Amino acid sequence: MNKLGRGHRDKVQQFMAITGASEKVALHALKASDWHLEGAFDVFYSQPQIKAFTDSRHLEELYSRYKDQYVDMIMADGISVLCNDLQVDPQDIVMLVVSWHMKAATMCEFSKQEFIGGLQALGIDSLEKFRERIQFMRSELKDEQKFREIYNFAFGWAKEKGQKSLALDTAIGMWQLLFAEKQWSLVDHWCQFLQARHNKAISRDTWSQLLEFAKTVDASLSNYDAEGAWPYLIDEFVEYLNENDIIQTGQPIDWSLKQR
Repeated sequence: MNKLGRGHRDKVQQFMAITGASEKVALHALKASDWHLEGAFDVFYSQPQIKAFTDSRHLEELYSRYKDQYVDMIMADGISVLCNDLQVDPQDIVMLVVSWHMKAATMCEFSKQEFIGGLQALGIDSLEKFRERIQFMRSELKDEQKFREIYNFAFGWAKEKGQKSLALDTAIGMWQLLFAEKQWSLVDHWCQFLQARHNKAISRDTWSQLLEFAKTVDASLSNYDAEGAWPYLIDEFVEYLNENDIIQTGQPIDWSLKQR
């Protein structure tokens, strides 16, 4: 490492401190990402064979700190304490990313397996490491493929247990949260349309297809294909926009804005 410039040396030291990785692994990840620190984290955590070792005893202690006193799970109160420890608002979208990493089945709940398994996969075994990883998890929303995965995960995570569809109020809240990241200019009109014309639960097909619509159709609808295979609700939304003269100028979501 002595041959490296000071800036590169600092990045190696920072990478090793956050991940617990060796100098060799740190150099590999940083070089692979052209010395972009966030990109190096992505390389590191996407390759299971070079993940940091976690201390199982520390993971058990973390789980015990947040576990509910009556059931062997982390419930809403425990998650509130966790958010306070992480200095993150419980409504912050990064908590959705955390849940995605933990493969959580239900909103506001973590099973022991989900919590400990998710932290192990992230190389986290302390609150300090958890706090340091928040910035990286937030940056994952800038990646097209990861955003799509998180978006699709959110449907099953947010719906009530045993239900096939997502309650309308919950869906609207999730769309406003998710599309705030991608700045889809029609999201407010979409939510208003649903409340005025639909007022029913949202199917998984509508949920997944809306992302494709937001990604490909510009706000002026100039490239909207009425013969396309959109769900009927999206077709009705387009009719609603035309009927109410709510046609804007603008582009679809720009997926190129990735944080490196």
